Formats: sequence, structure tokens, C-alpha cells
Amino acid sequence: MATIGIRLEDKNKWERRVPLTPADAAAVQRASGHEIVVQPSPIRVFADQEYRDAGLLVDDGAVDADVLIAVKEIPAELFRRGCAYLCFSHTIKGQSYNMPLLRRALDTGATLVDYERIVDADGRRLIFFSIHAGYAGMIESLRALGLRLASRGRPTPLAEVKPAYEYSDLCEAETHIRSLGRELAASWTGAPLVVGVSGYGNVSRGAQAVLDWLAAADVAPEDLPRAADAAGGAPLVKVVFKEEHMVRPAGDHPFALQDYFDNPERYEGRFAEHLPYIDALVNTIFWTDRYPRLVTREWAEAAFADGAEPRLQVVGDISIDIEGSIELSVKATYPDEPCFVYDPVTGEAVDGVEGRGVAIMAVDNLPCELPREASLHFSSILKDMVAPLGDADWSVPFAELKLPAHLKTAVITHAGELTPDYAYLAGHLAAVEEG
Repeated sequence: MATIGIRLEDKNKWERRVPLTPADAAAVQRASGHEIVVQPSPIRVFADQEYRDAGLLVDDGAVDADVLIAVKEIPAELFRRGCAYLCFSHTIKGQSYNMPLLRRALDTGATLVDYERIVDADGRRLIFFSIHAGYAGMIESLRALGLRLASRGRPTPLAEVKPAYEYSDLCEAETHIRSLGRELAASWTGAPLVVGVSGYGNVSRGAQAVLDWLAAADVAPEDLPRAADAAGGAPLVKVVFKEEHMVRPAGDHPFALQDYFDNPERYEGRFAEHLPYIDALVNTIFWTDRYPRLVTREWAEAAFADGAEPRLQVVGDISIDIEGSIELSVKATYPDEPCFVYDPVTGEAVDGVEGRGVAIMAVDNLPCELPREASLHFSSILKDMVAPLGDADWSVPFAELKLPAHLKTAVITHAGELTPDYAYLAGHLAAVEEG
């Protein structure tokens, strides 16, 4: 039988999530016969004693387990030959800052498994924190909008939204935000506040759920210009943008979603045409530099030229790729200081929500603001994947490795080599190592 370790999280003081709750870890241990050892943690949302009470060993020796599980990246120095490591490795885009981790996995012959690539036959992710990123990200974005408007002489009940981490749970957040929605509806006059949501996946689902607490009216992108200036209706309007609203064909060919995914160079961005009608944009899309941006520095410089000021006040960049789909997102932030204002005239980023420019909410680890509920959700899915990892013989070649298909697709390195689906990372490794 294997030993399965649960590593503490220490990336920052906010990371209190766990991959397996005490109850789920204990159930896996009973059913599989594998021993689960939990590394002690002073900040974990489930206390060490809760794991002990569930019948689990709490000991620093967890890091020497045959299979080591964590939420965030596992430090490279912990990798050992013949062992497997499961985490969000943040390597599959070739992220330069984690190429040393990938190199260590290769040099030690360790097996690296990434949650992000645990997918079904259609490529859909099976395990994620993303819906909780959506919940927390929209809460923080609404708070930012309320504070931003108040700083500009437009007070609204939205300024009373708390940081997501100050709510004891989602139920408390929903109750409070619904009450603020009723206050907003009773006092609002004039054109609505328009909140745009880019994307329609799991992150977007969580974000939209929060807007639904405020009884936001749904508007199609095609109807946005009319709805954005229509007085007398709902105080908040929600508009969800799909790919066909974000880009257009660059040549004489129709828009086709799969063609866009496969050949993004055949398309150009069109999102700037929506920005005159939006008060806040909440960004939830997956992005790489092959795809057009949503909000560019060029747009911002033009929008603020000669003392002008656009309607857009806040961008909640839940996806937070630095200078990525939101080019104004020049840095990531933490929950206790979630926003900065990007000034397109000076190019400076000033912490807070006041000043010339667009306020950017850029917390890069939003699910940690709802650690207990995010962990409960994640653990409820992961628990059925742990036993096969313990059962696996990591000494055999990759082709002979016996794992369920959805887990085998998530193996990035094995026995000192990149697995076939991730051979492309060799180029990223080389680029970083060559300087």
C-alpha cells in the first residue's frame, strides 16, 4: 500500500484551502487501505485536530509520501525519484517562473500531475476551484465598483459590499448582497449600471450567480447600446460576452468557433466597441498570447486623451494574466489590497480605487477568500481520484502506466521525460534556460 501525503499550503498567508477535507481523506484511507499523512499547518481552514479526530496521522513526514498532494505548486526541492506530485503546477502554458520546477521534476524522474489537465474525453475539466473564483471575484468587483463610484461622488449601496473573505460563508454573502440589491432598487434613478462578463464557463457561472443576487437584468450584447442608456428599469444590467462578441474575422470568412480556437491569427479583436456601454467588466476567459486582447493600452490611451473619461470604471480581472487579455492588469494583488488604478497617461499603477484611469481588481488567488466552501467542493471530486494514484506503479514506463484516462492525460512528466501531450514544453524550458 502507498503513503499519500497532504502538504501544507504556504504560498502566502491567504492560502488556507485543502485538497482533501478530513472526512473525505478518512473515507479514502478506509476504502483504499492507503495511509494518508497530513503535514501540520497553522493556517489551514481545517485544523490539524480535525484531521486527527478523523483518524489521520498529522506529521511532517507527509512530504516524503509516495504520492504528495497539494493545492498550489509543490516546492521543487521536495521532488524525489519514483514519487508522484499532484497540484496546480502552473507549467502547462510554459510559464517561465515555474520552468525550474518542471526541470526539477525531469531531473529527479518524478511524476508531475496537474489538476488543470484532469479532463474528460471532450477536454472538459473535471476538478476545479473556478466557480468559487467567480463568486469571490464578482463580490470583490462589485465592492470595487461601489467604492470607485463613491470616490467620484456617486454613492450607492454597493460600497457596503464586504471583501469576500470577511463573510463567514456564501450564505452570509448572499443574504447581505441581496439586501443591498433591494436598497439599490429602491433608490436608483437614471441609466443602469452595466456589468459585462467576458466568458461563460465555470468562473462566469459563479460571477453571474452573484449578479443574480442583485436581480440584475439580462441583456444580449446586441441590445447593449440601447439598454445601457435606458432609464427606469433595473438598476443593474448584466451582459455576457461570448467569443463571437469579442473577435471578428480578419479576412473574408465567417466566424466559426472551432476555427477561432485553432487559428486565432485569422481573427481580430472587436471588444472595444462594447466598452462605451459598460461600467464594470468582469473578465473570466482563458487567454494566451495567440488570442486578441479585450482591453488594450491603446484603447485606454485614446479613451483618456485630452482629459476625456470613458464610462468604464472597474475591471474585475478574475483570470489575471499579467498584461494579458486585460493589458492594463500590470500586476496581481492580494485580498487585503485588491485594487489599483491604472493611469493610461502616465502608465502608473496606484493602489486603491481613486484617481485617473480604470480601477483594476486583480487578486490572483480568489478562491482562497472562500476557503472552506471551495475546499469542500474540490475535495468532493478529488476524493474519487486519490486511490488510483496510490495504486499506480510509478516505476513503469509511461505507456505502461495504469491510470484512469482522465488522470493519465494530466501526467506532465514521468521517468525523466515530458509525456507526449506535453512535449511542447521542451521549447519553453529551453528558452528559459538559454536566458
